[in-house]
Amino acid sequence: MPEGWAQEWEPAAFKGRVDGVLREFVGGEAAQLAAVDTQLAPVAEQLAAAAVDGKRLRAAFCYWGWRAAGQPESDALLRAAASMELVHAAAVVHDDLIDDSPLRHGRPTAHIALRPAVRGRPAAPAAARSLAMLVGDLLMALAGQLFATSGLPAAYLARARPLWAVMARELIAGECLEILRTGAAADTEASLKVVRYKTAKYTVEHPLLIGGALAGAGGRLRAGYSAYALPLGEAFQLRDDLLGIFGDPERTGKNGADDIRGSRPTALLAQTWQLAGTADRARLRAALGRRGRDAGGAALDAVREVMRRLRAPERVEDMITARVTASLDALRGLDVPAHAARALTVLAHSATERTA
Repeated sequence: MPEGWAQEWEPAAFKGRVDGVLREFVGGEAAQLAAVDTQLAPVAEQLAAAAVDGKRLRAAFCYWGWRAAGQPESDALLRAAASMELVHAAAVVHDDLIDDSPLRHGRPTAHIALRPAVRGRPAAPAAARSLAMLVGDLLMALAGQLFATSGLPAAYLARARPLWAVMARELIAGECLEILRTGAAADTEASLKVVRYKTAKYTVEHPLLIGGALAGAGGRLRAGYSAYALPLGEAFQLRDDLLGIFGDPERTGKNGADDIRGSRPTALLAQTWQLAGTADRARLRAALGRRGRDAGGAALDAVREVMRRLRAPERVEDMITARVTASLDALRGLDVPAHAARALTVLAHSATERTA
């Protein structure tokens, strides 16, 4: 173990360790899948590719949920924490399917990448989507397998296992709410509820709570974790919404028009709508009403112009700042080791002060 890991934390080194765990575990599972039949090779490739990218924030929050509760460095804990990234990988594959997103991390999404495997077959695009859905399902199952075989004592795992059901239920609730809210009247509070359940909880709160449960954290500490995690998770997604419209696609690796084409119920769009007058709402309707591939650069530029003129991005920046402040205030009230408080502070800033 590198010297200094007992107290201080190197984010790049941590990411490298998580990447190594995932590469070995998912690579092995992909090889076993491909061994069933040669036709499964493209599916196995997508399974392996789904776990390659990521900031590893979810693993980091799980890790520091453990360390902040006073537990020492542990390779077994690292494997358990890495399982949070497979939950995310599964959610990404399913989310890209729901949103019909063509790009993720600058590469074709799973349902696009799998089209060559079914080229020339009846209903080939639908078949590729079905294959991608199954890749996402398998990733979720593998997340549970990596967690269960992490090497932590069974009694530790038993403390955290109920939280997995809560995490899955709330993640699905958020995805369903986004679908049900799409196209509905703009409402900032309703949009924030989607943010809270679709992203904030499984990105920050649940990994942190699972790490704490594994460590045997008491009720007061777990409540403090939630007070820190929920506003931070919301700020993370609000930043993502801004980057989705105004970020550089070369850095975000995403199609900037996705949120416009899908009329997604983001807080940024809700704020814009509430600030807009009759003429601007007509412009927004025209841009958001475009379907299929017609929602391209012109529609995105029109929405950006209205948002900037009404200063909606500044409103969302204020919402991010307020949530990060609330999160760090909650952190200062926690009785955790100084090195854990420093790491959680770094994570709060890295999750919300990003360009990709």
